[in-house]
Amino acid sequence: MTTLALMVLVLLVLIAVGIVGANSRSRPLKEKPKARMPLTKYEQPMYFRLRETFPDEVVLAQVAFSALLKSKSRSTRNAFSQKVADFVVCTRAFEVLAIIELDDSSHADNKEADAARDELLKGAGYRVLRYSRTPDAATLKTAIDEAKAAVSCA
Repeated sequence: MTTLALMVLVLLVLIAVGIVGANSRSRPLKEKPKARMPLTKYEQPMYFRLRETFPDEVVLAQVAFSALLKSKSRSTRNAFSQKVADFVVCTRAFEVLAIIELDDSSHADNKEADAARDELLKGAGYRVLRYSRTPDAATLKTAIDEAKAAVSCA
């Protein structure tokens, strides 16, 4: 009789956990999400400059770090799970040549956070380029040509 009572208790607990879990997934939103532009007005000129300067490369914008980095460790994944790179320039084979960050005035107080982000990416072997404004095509070409040379030597 004790075994039957224990089995019924376990079953009731499992049902209760299932109900609570289902309710937590189906909660109504606190607010309706609003559309936003994928690139800010500050980022748009950089995107077009990259596209014009590198017509034979793949230019990606707003790339989640989770698309660039992986880790078996949950704590390491948590360090990059909510981060996004402004731009990623790749070969047509999707080898990353460089990750480009465009720092507007909001980055003035975030130098340490930016350095930590850069270290995550550099630690995985990526070249990170930071600019405070959209550079001219020649500056970008020099930086990406250096990156291409590094990739072809690797």
